[in-house]
Amino acid sequence: MTTADRAKKAPRRTAERILDHSLALFNRYGEPNVSTNAISADLNISPGNLYYHYPAKEALVNALVSRYEQALTEALVAAGPADDAEGAWNLVPGLLRLAWDFRFIFRDLNDLLTRNRQLETRCQAALALQQVAVRERVVRLCVIDGEPLSAEDASALSISIVVLLTYWLSYEYVRDPRHALEPDNADAAVRHGTRQVMALLWPYLSAERRRQLRPGATAVKPSETPSSPPATG
Repeated sequence: MTTADRAKKAPRRTAERILDHSLALFNRYGEPNVSTNAISADLNISPGNLYYHYPAKEALVNALVSRYEQALTEALVAAGPADDAEGAWNLVPGLLRLAWDFRFIFRDLNDLLTRNRQLETRCQAALALQQVAVRERVVRLCVIDGEPLSAEDASALSISIVVLLTYWLSYEYVRDPRHALEPDNADAAVRHGTRQVMALLWPYLSAERRRQLRPGATAVKPSETPSSPPATG
């Protein structure tokens, strides 16, 4: 590798390291509570070095949102076709895990939107992507007395699911501000949120669909019968 090649790669590595540490700090303490000086100190670099890559904290937030957008697109693709029941089920914990990995966005969403107008359209687009993906699966998988849901009911159910996915971590935080969003609570937060989404879907699933989804429902206890919705909480 030439000196020129190393010179090109070093800034990229530094920029990514800054994002990695910023994400960890934002997730742990909340974005409003983390200064650029704290980030540079955590990285053991000068504030000037940080500002070279990201002139303001808003630029850091925007770059992390770009990471989230890319991960969201990948998660939606990984869920597979809309009529794949198990893929649809796996999409739910996948989206919740993604929210956990970028939980500073969801915990501080209203504050971020107030201070960073660029995020308004980006967050709206991310919500729209999720709603389309969820609605496609609701239309394909949910029935009442053998009939598919009406367009209005399918939209209402999909919106309810997206609202839950978006604000679940806020609910967890309100329930236990000191511990809920600590790193070792990731699995519990995803598991609890997944069960709540399934509780919304369960009344609209046929017995066959319930059997299809059951193997992937890791939060469901074996003692529960296929005709009963997962317990909440």
